[in-house]
Amino acid sequence: MKRLGALGTAALVVVGLLVVVAVGAPWIAPHDPNLSDLLAAYQGPSPSHLLGTDGTGRDIASRVIWGARTSLLGPAAVIALSLAVGVPLGLAAAWRGGALDAVVARVLDVIFSLPGILLAVLTVAVFSPGLPPAVIALSIAYLPYVGRVVRSAARQQRVQPYIAALEVQGSSGLAICLRHILPNIAGLVLAQATLAFGYALIDLASLSFLGLAVQPPQADWGVLANDSSSVLQGYPGQVVYASVCIVVTVVALITLGDRLAADRPALVRRWRRRPAAAPAVVAPRPAVEEAA
Repeated sequence: MKRLGALGTAALVVVGLLVVVAVGAPWIAPHDPNLSDLLAAYQGPSPSHLLGTDGTGRDIASRVIWGARTSLLGPAAVIALSLAVGVPLGLAAAWRGGALDAVVARVLDVIFSLPGILLAVLTVAVFSPGLPPAVIALSIAYLPYVGRVVRSAARQQRVQPYIAALEVQGSSGLAICLRHILPNIAGLVLAQATLAFGYALIDLASLSFLGLAVQPPQADWGVLANDSSSVLQGYPGQVVYASVCIVVTVVALITLGDRLAADRPALVRRWRRRPAAAPAVVAPRPAVEEAA
């Protein structure tokens, strides 16, 4: 906590509260997020509806709370898939080097040149609108954000003296990567994943806003921000609340990621396991001079 500073701690608290709200949505939300009551349409804030109701009488507070679940679950799936592919790919490229490293680097460069939103739009056009196609497309687009960082950090670890000592001891490449290199770069990967999470949240909210990811009437912050009819009717509350949630979450995630990246040496020390000691080198015994 102290190493994160005031801003980092505040961002961590905000992210923690959002996770609690997302997990506890069935118990925290006062109403069913999809329950309509046309007689209660466009009501203002009241004890029964803390943030008012939308054009079909659904409780806005409940929809914002339930929206936190899908709005955080989608980016989490994007980052999890990117890590599942990018970490092994980066480690393999850094360890083997040569042609494999060159091919992986070029592939990641090509993917990095593709806009994530455009790739997601093309994927949705080929298949159908929904959250799974958008998540898969963004996972591919975010692969370089993880793979390039892992490859670069692992290459720096690959030339360290303790790696040579472990190889002399007979440790396999897989064991060295999993037990030593990966723990040493885990802090950096965590910081990069936190930053990418915020950007993935923006991308998925934008796709939901365009009607390409989460589909109405499912509660999602991007879907709530697309309620143009309420704005035209003079009731912009739902759009404002959803937009504020997106902005606050993204700012908190990016701030936390920046603080983690700034505290990279401490993260490395915290995650690092003590490498195995180098094998002792015994000096050869000098030959005994024969008696004259």
